[in-house]
Amino acid sequence: MFEGNLSNFLAQVFGGILSFGWQNVVMLLIGGLLLYLAIVKDYEPLLLLPIGFGAILINLPLTGLMGDEGILRALYNAGIATELFPCLLFVGIGAMTDFGPLLSNPRILLLGGAGQFGIYMTLLLALLLGFDRLEALSVGIIGACDGPTAIYVTSQFTPHLLGPISVAAYSYMALVPIIQPPVMRLLTTKKERVMVMSYANLKPVSRTIKILFPIMVTIITIIIAPFGAPLMGMLMFGNLIREAGVVERLVKTAENELSSLITLFLGLTIGATMDGHVFLQWKTLMIYGLGLVAIVGDTAAGIMMAKLMNVFCKEKINPLIGAAGISAFPMAARVVHKVGSEENKQNYLLMHAMGVNTGGQIGSVLAASIMLALVQAMK
Repeated sequence: MFEGNLSNFLAQVFGGILSFGWQNVVMLLIGGLLLYLAIVKDYEPLLLLPIGFGAILINLPLTGLMGDEGILRALYNAGIATELFPCLLFVGIGAMTDFGPLLSNPRILLLGGAGQFGIYMTLLLALLLGFDRLEALSVGIIGACDGPTAIYVTSQFTPHLLGPISVAAYSYMALVPIIQPPVMRLLTTKKERVMVMSYANLKPVSRTIKILFPIMVTIITIIIAPFGAPLMGMLMFGNLIREAGVVERLVKTAENELSSLITLFLGLTIGATMDGHVFLQWKTLMIYGLGLVAIVGDTAAGIMMAKLMNVFCKEKINPLIGAAGISAFPMAARVVHKVGSEENKQNYLLMHAMGVNTGGQIGSVLAASIMLALVQAMK
């Protein structure tokens, strides 16, 4: 009996080792690279560190972590398959977001809308490259430059692509300071980049307006695209508790404990979907390529929309702030400010860019909501 149990044990061990292919080795290296970027380069460490370690865990033999009773499978079923994790994370994002700069200059909301152009452009390119409709939708949403939105959409329709799309979304968020500046300089002139934007004409926003804003956005956007209610509802609820001023404990919890805990579990669970045998396919490389196209398209569209607005508006805006229309908050706004101040030391674009960036937050969720509604209508 002992010999039989020993032989079964050895067969299981050697079977696990023999199933450890080159794909797993590559994924261990990729997991190590993500850890390097997080720890050494400080690129999105809150997400890339747990994702990288999760990728290492899942590609080691015989762990059973994503088996029927594995701990990472339990987390996946509880938080990803149900879309709970990204929705809860949006509560924290809403609690961190100040829409004041956007409300002081509402016209820049158009730049936040233009910053979603890459979603639709990438969707069409993915269809042309042979992705099916649902896969193309999930790939296109990388253009939102918003990890939770990408996870929410992908987990609903194409869970088999969750690993590459999630990693692509967060990787490009981390690489915004590298990707955007060359595009910004290419599409603007020196004269445009040194343009100083005044703060004198920005009107102060009352507390009443700040409280009413998340309520009205919730009502209007969900009427337009009801399938986006979980995302938009949680984002605006988080912002409402921030602006209400009467539940400071809830705001601190949403900003800190809730966001940190969900980010931790979310990262590990995403990493657990990066099994080498599934992850390393031709579609993965195409997803990364299309993701880059999406971010470049978003940046270019925001800048060109700013140029177009200058044709019709008496009060000119620096076209650089259009690049903040993507939803990489607040990184994109900081990049805009950095590029502008390098061209002109007197140029302080941060608050203007923050307004555009928060508009991009709303735009990305609304774009995802509309795409979800379209998919439901086509069923």
